[in-house]
Amino acid sequence: MKKLTVTLVLLSIFVQSTACAQDIAVLQYQGGGDWYGNPTALPNLIRFCNQNIKTRINPQPETVTPESTDIFQYPMLHMTGHGNVLFSEDDAENLRNYLMSGGFLHIDDNYGMEPYIRKELIKVFPDKKLTELSATHPIFSSVYKFPKGLPKIHEHDGKRPQALGISHEGRLLLLFTFESDLGDGWEDPEIHNDPEPIRLKALQMGANIVNYVFQN
Repeated sequence: MKKLTVTLVLLSIFVQSTACAQDIAVLQYQGGGDWYGNPTALPNLIRFCNQNIKTRINPQPETVTPESTDIFQYPMLHMTGHGNVLFSEDDAENLRNYLMSGGFLHIDDNYGMEPYIRKELIKVFPDKKLTELSATHPIFSSVYKFPKGLPKIHEHDGKRPQALGISHEGRLLLLFTFESDLGDGWEDPEIHNDPEPIRLKALQMGANIVNYVFQN
């Protein structure tokens, strides 16, 4: 227990020392799912944020793995895909330490990820559950206003979009966006041929997430 406490303190100091660095990394996970999906999505979101909410994020996001200490260099990790996700015990412990020490993970279901990520998140936080965020949560108004909560970007199963989170002592550690497909809306316009107002909604919601993370 003493060793764990010391570790968390050291990691907290490390994350706090790098929190001023406004960078986002892509999380490369195991299990066979396409962690590399939507390759133009995050760079486009970063460009939008740098132009519109005055962030200074590296335009080319790095890739990190969940068991690596590299994740502690980034205040925010982004994760997406369609299929299976697998976290080892080391992955889960490292992610838990990262999130409890001040890091943030955004998981955007690109369609089909939901049943797998729910199971793996139990390894990360066996004592916490994903809980739907209310439309009044500040993440929906940190820059742009979304009075109804998470916007619907792509239709898959006719279900409503949901923003699910895990919090600790009042701080949102993890956001899982489901049945919205924000990442598809962030991609280059010719990939999905989304109308510009839909793409703008997706980018604005993404900017809200980024701003919320960097301000909290």
